Amino acid sequence: MGRVRRRHTREFKLEAVRKLQSGELSVTELGRRLSVSAQELCAWRKEFEEKKDNAFPGHGKQRGEAAEIARLKRELERVTEERDILKKATAFFARESK
Repeated sequence: MGRVRRRHTREFKLEAVRKLQSGELSVTELGRRLSVSAQELCAWRKEFEEKKDNAFPGHGKQRGEAAEIARLKRELERVTEERDILKKATAFFARESK
């Protein structure tokens, strides 16, 4: 039987990282108290240090630059399709006018 994956809220992760950074408890002890592995706590701390305000977006929601990049890719795809349609229409009408 497989393990059930637990999900933690952004606030839970931020509080855990804050406690880690305060140095009150070791990673192992804090992990025991929160029922979270030491590796998971270290990963959360690393993500927070790298992304600060954009850390732990949660539930597939993109934030910041990732969301902007995704929006721009969708727009580029739409504009490219429109351009191709206009090229074909121009060629069609150029042939018809001759």
